[in-house]
Amino acid sequence: MAEPRIALVHHWLTSPGGAEKVLYELHQMYPQAPIYTTSYLPEKFPEFADAEIRTTFLNRIPWLRRIHQLFPVFLGTPFKLINMDEYDMVISSCAAEAKYVRTKAHTLHICYCHTPVRYYWTDYEWRLNNLPFGFFNPLARLVFPLFIGPLRKIDYQAAQEVDTFVANSKHIQSRIKTFYDRESTVIYPPIVTKKLLALDRKTSDYYVIIGRQVASKRLDVAVDAFNELGLTLKVAGAGEEIARQKPRARANIEFLGRVSDEERDSLLAGAKGFIFPPEEDFGIVPLEAMAAGCPVIAYGSGGAPEYVIDGQTGVLFDDQTPEALIGALKRFEGMTWDTEVIRDKAKEFDEGVFHQRMGAYVDGAWAAFEGKRRNI
Repeated sequence: MAEPRIALVHHWLTSPGGAEKVLYELHQMYPQAPIYTTSYLPEKFPEFADAEIRTTFLNRIPWLRRIHQLFPVFLGTPFKLINMDEYDMVISSCAAEAKYVRTKAHTLHICYCHTPVRYYWTDYEWRLNNLPFGFFNPLARLVFPLFIGPLRKIDYQAAQEVDTFVANSKHIQSRIKTFYDRESTVIYPPIVTKKLLALDRKTSDYYVIIGRQVASKRLDVAVDAFNELGLTLKVAGAGEEIARQKPRARANIEFLGRVSDEERDSLLAGAKGFIFPPEEDFGIVPLEAMAAGCPVIAYGSGGAPEYVIDGQTGVLFDDQTPEALIGALKRFEGMTWDTEVIRDKAKEFDEGVFHQRMGAYVDGAWAAFEGKRRNI
């Protein structure tokens, strides 16, 4: 039986994050598959240098490449215009509108769903009050309420056209059912553990936050908590939230900006604990911290409770407030941690495990799809 012709689809490639790590591993699994995306900034993704990236018309408008999220009303259109007739299988990596890609009856569409579109469903009200578009915020606040009803309807309908869903966590599996009324299979996203597992853990007297510093990451909660306690916190990563929080931070909080992979590894290997205050669909960086042997102090909602085992691999706090984080830190300070127990949990999310599970799922879905086609 001939191998299926596969295409990968991703919402945009403009800023590295967890979803882009999933896409990279899919590219490693299916290196011959072209990657379709709305916008692409190659300087941000050297790991995709050998990939065939096919962009939409949005990529030909330079300024729009960097603020394309301002236009969700239009983001479905580029995907709908992509001709997928030459492919037997499409795998969309979707936290936005990538699943809108249209396929015909001879093409299997598997959607790896990082989350139902947050700005349509779970985060609409919050995002409306915490827009990241600066000068364009007033325009966005006028436009979004006019379109949210129709956008939700379009998004729901697009989800009905997907043949089969994969969820990145049990948390997202529940949301897919709630918002799209679709069943899904959980396959956890990959983390790169080999190098992290080999790091020599030598704990220093600081905590660390690493990642894109945008409003939804709730850096404000950490800043308030560490201002109160006076414990040392190192913040690595860039984003508009740095400008808001840095002036509020006391001398015990250090802002490092963007760091290299080597610097990140060193920070994780030496940190007393990794601070994770957002509600994330899953959260890859906390697992990278665990692979380095570093326990995690996390908000106990979203995907974090699926790997942060309270008292074993870290500490969970119930409310997304400075007071709750302060309580968790005080409890954390009085505990001891077994590096190997923490690392063993992280191994469950190794990229090799992802390749095995995702590969088996894709093969099974394709066999079932082929069987149905033959019986038509």
